[in-house]
Amino acid sequence: MIKSRAAVCHEAGRPMTIETIDVAPPKAGEVLIEIMATGVCHTDAVIFWGINRNSPLPAVLGHEGAGIVREVGEGVATVRPGDHVVPLYGAECGECLHCRSGRTNICWATRKTRDQGILPEGSSRFSLDGRTIHHFMGTSTFSRYTVVPEVAVARVREDLPFEQVCLLGCGVTTGVGAALRDTREGDTVAVFGLGGVGVNLVQGARLAGAARIIGIDPNPMKRALAIKFGATDLLDPHALGPRLTEAILDLTGGGVDVSFESSGEPSAMRSAFESCRLGWGTCVLLGVEPEGSEIGVRPVMLRYGRTLKGSYFGGVKGRSELGRYADMLAEGKIRVDNLVTHLLPIDEVNRAFDMMRSGDSLRTVLLHG
Repeated sequence: MIKSRAAVCHEAGRPMTIETIDVAPPKAGEVLIEIMATGVCHTDAVIFWGINRNSPLPAVLGHEGAGIVREVGEGVATVRPGDHVVPLYGAECGECLHCRSGRTNICWATRKTRDQGILPEGSSRFSLDGRTIHHFMGTSTFSRYTVVPEVAVARVREDLPFEQVCLLGCGVTTGVGAALRDTREGDTVAVFGLGGVGVNLVQGARLAGAARIIGIDPNPMKRALAIKFGATDLLDPHALGPRLTEAILDLTGGGVDVSFESSGEPSAMRSAFESCRLGWGTCVLLGVEPEGSEIGVRPVMLRYGRTLKGSYFGGVKGRSELGRYADMLAEGKIRVDNLVTHLLPIDEVNRAFDMMRSGDSLRTVLLHG
């Protein structure tokens, strides 16, 4: 058992508290990681703020982290102490039906227990004064030390700063991966929501060769940043109101080839779909919506050739493919220089979420230590 400083979310809507928790050693097939840096993502916020209550509390949140392997359990063969790694909220076991299908990056090996706040063995490795603290998304990077299944650990090159490589755990990979997968050279693309995932959708579309990239967000700071990542046009959805879809159709002469929605707002999801061009337009949903949300679409819009789909971690298989994204980051093809607006100690976790809510930050990275 080791001691670890962690930000614990005891109850949705209440500030997290910095606690010294107990972390049990890794069991068979598990890895103990010392987290060095962790990003603050909207997916954490929807649990923290109580927008979505599908994860059990109390818990250690955080899912966009990077660190160093400190100990491995029995049978672990793919990583060893000293390796630099990114814990993955999406596993890749290579053995389940989904992995063997070659059709998806959604592995089923850890999903059921992950959503229960425990590890596949059936229990949590976290406790506080003898009380169980739940894991979050199988990663819990807001703790200095965390335990994750081996099938949810990606080894990465060691020449990248932790405050950069941690972003591969969610925002960068999700955005760039989805855009590279669904954008063709010469496409016109719309990105709804220019947060940590959205600006990476912009730079992914640029890397894919999109001819035109329309960035849509009410925050002027985020719109300005999107230009630096490759956006060619900007729209303020609050200024346009119900005319947003019409404005995009007029701007593009009938709709975009691909639209990406990353804000998690159901109204934006519908606008993103309705902004697609008849015949082949594709809408990709990435944002995490409020619990119980639904969107309605007219069947004729699908019947006339449009596609509505989702993307999980950008379609990237973490263990076998994340290394490619680390290489692109090291080579300067993926840029993060303007992405991290604040670098703070873990003690200021609540401030990081306050800045996210107010729109004063794009991506805050928290440092352990």
